[in-house]
Amino acid sequence: MDQPDSENGNLPFWAAVSAALLCITFGANAVAVKFSLDGIGVFTSAGLRFGIAALAIAGWAWVTGRSLGFRKDQSGHIFLLAVIFAVQMAFFYLGLQKTYASRATLIANMQPFFVLLLAHFFIPGDGITIGKTAGIGLGFTGILFLLAEKSNITTELRWGDLYSFCGVLLWAMNTIYLKRILPGFKSYHLVLYPMGLAAPVFLIMGYVLDRPMIHHLDTAIVASLLYQSLVSAAFGFVCWTALLKRFGAVSMHTYLFLLPITGVLLSGVVLQEPIASHGVLTALICVSVGILLVHSRFAIR
Repeated sequence: MDQPDSENGNLPFWAAVSAALLCITFGANAVAVKFSLDGIGVFTSAGLRFGIAALAIAGWAWVTGRSLGFRKDQSGHIFLLAVIFAVQMAFFYLGLQKTYASRATLIANMQPFFVLLLAHFFIPGDGITIGKTAGIGLGFTGILFLLAEKSNITTELRWGDLYSFCGVLLWAMNTIYLKRILPGFKSYHLVLYPMGLAAPVFLIMGYVLDRPMIHHLDTAIVASLLYQSLVSAAFGFVCWTALLKRFGAVSMHTYLFLLPITGVLLSGVVLQEPIASHGVLTALICVSVGILLVHSRFAIR
């Protein structure tokens, strides 16, 4: 098995810049989704995004000569992943429809903490260290401050937060399942097929539940949809996977703190959301520092 070029957190300059830009790209995704919901129904938006992304990844695999086939005994795993993925994203999109992108972004960045907690119990040898415990505690503290906010927080926002929270919890469960079955799969299969299978389900749901499926379309909304599909989901996945394989998880994950910072700042700039509240700022600091602690060399020992 090929060993990563670096597992000590020290990346070459070009790789560090690439990792930072990718994290910024991923952090902006919730803002792009929220923006597209102004003109496209929530389930229709999800169906279009994942359908376009799946076609793009399949096209990349075909052009580069990568296999799209899988063994018959792997079909059950792929089907289960697609079901979890569809439910997970349905919750997250419903959450974004009701709450602010800034709040959904901060809640989404609880995923690494949930993964660590679940991995402690379900992944042999993946225990929780003192550093990881401190990071998890800090991250959860930040979200508690966010959820405890009462000023200008409506019932709809609360429901949006709850839906986002459910989506993130399912995302973490999905990640743990992926860790257990990954050795038998090509990594891009585990993104391509759940997206490809979930896309038509979302489009059918959009036809039934989104009224109308598309009620307003302009250049900005189309651009936000293509950003989610091609830049974040397809191109971002391919680049992140390549860097992860070469440099390792420790080095790459050092930059994850950029995700919540990017999402919150762009929510204020692009969507004009209120991001200067004590709850949002406290959560942003706690979650970002928590991610740094979790992925520091001290925490991994």
